[in-house]
Amino acid sequence: MAKITFVGAAQEVTGSCYLIETGKTRVLLDCGMRQGEDDVKHLRKQRFPFSPRAIDAVVLSHAHLDHSGMLPRLVHEGFKGPIFCTPATRNLLAIMLEDAANLYLRDLEWDNKRARRAGRREEAPLYEMEDVLRVLELCEPVDYHECRPVRDDIKACFYDAGHILGSAIVELTMNGNGKVHTLVFSGDLGSRDAVLMQEPETLEKADVLLMEGTYGNRNHRGHAETYEEFAQVLAQAWKQRGTVLIPSFAVGRTQEVLFYLGKLYHEGRLDGWQVFLDSPMAIEVTRLYEQYLDTLDQQDVGLMEKHRGASFESFLPVLKLSQGTEDSMAINRISGGAIIIAGSGMCSGGRIRHHLKHRIWQQNTHLVFVGFQARGTLGRQLVDGAKYVKIFGERYAVNAHVHTLGGFSAHAGQNELVAWAANFNSSPRVQLVHGEPEALGALSEKLWKDKGIVADIPAPGSTLHL
Repeated sequence: MAKITFVGAAQEVTGSCYLIETGKTRVLLDCGMRQGEDDVKHLRKQRFPFSPRAIDAVVLSHAHLDHSGMLPRLVHEGFKGPIFCTPATRNLLAIMLEDAANLYLRDLEWDNKRARRAGRREEAPLYEMEDVLRVLELCEPVDYHECRPVRDDIKACFYDAGHILGSAIVELTMNGNGKVHTLVFSGDLGSRDAVLMQEPETLEKADVLLMEGTYGNRNHRGHAETYEEFAQVLAQAWKQRGTVLIPSFAVGRTQEVLFYLGKLYHEGRLDGWQVFLDSPMAIEVTRLYEQYLDTLDQQDVGLMEKHRGASFESFLPVLKLSQGTEDSMAINRISGGAIIIAGSGMCSGGRIRHHLKHRIWQQNTHLVFVGFQARGTLGRQLVDGAKYVKIFGERYAVNAHVHTLGGFSAHAGQNELVAWAANFNSSPRVQLVHGEPEALGALSEKLWKDKGIVADIPAPGSTLHL
């Protein structure tokens, strides 16, 4: 009998991981890490409730670390099977997993240095850079609308989820005991209003539907309203001769923000501003996006080509790319008129924390959040209105203006999720995942009230038998 175990991202947003067992085969849907303030501590706490050696294959929805970040550790602990993903996801993994490994190993080195000074035992790494390279070797790229045998009794097909470059809705067809079961995993569904990305594709048939509910309790503001709100924030900051800080995820959100800034530039609403992309990984990802322009929304790509050429640098001439640490430090000497885009998107690491340290206590600083902030992160504290925060162990007053632009989200809002689920005409057993409990509860209620769809909310570690 086939069954699904909800290993991660059950009643939480990060750590996406679902174990599919058919009796013959064990497959993981995603292998993500739980994210928060300290990735070293999170990795130390996170354990696989199964033997990685016993897993036959991984089917990966997309490259965000909360869906892929545990793959190197899975390999380190004995996994040797194929990893099925789209070609763009494979290329993004090469950037993201290497960056994550460098940060993890650097932080671990600092922790071990402190341990040596205190006479404590050092901690061995949970994975090495060689494991990242092995992950990439195991990847088997699958195009959208292509179906590939995962094992003899499971077949996987990918469809465009419209979330980030290469993101996929996964359809698994399982054969067993003379029966065929179809499981659809939404992955992370994009918003229909999001720039650059195509609209999420719709499917009609499934026996079981695993659907994300990150924003299951609310809808996003419309594209036009959010764009105007962003412009007004910039205008307010300009009047104060201030600085704008944008914590942004390197994949997806950064490229959307650059696109919006390019539009504002060509409308004459960015005069005098300097824009800094202060993230080596985001710079690399942005160049990768430019290689896949033919897969993106052609109306938006056409606008870029109309105004100077199909690259973000030509579309936004005031953009400056900050690669080295000295370039990053030099930005902090600018007193005003700077828009600084830096990772990480939840302020849980990266260069944004250094910029916050230098500017969050200043009243002419405007901090603009353009993405979801998970519980336990510095970004969530700031969005929730904290008056003081700790950065690098020191206490800082929050005098900056904090703005949240939900309309820039790369996730579908409540109404979009309900409409997407309603396309299924086979009355699947709906399981809501990848969301905080209140968001999933609200989505479940909305699905029943509007569409008569019964949706369960699985508990962490629970199992569903087909």
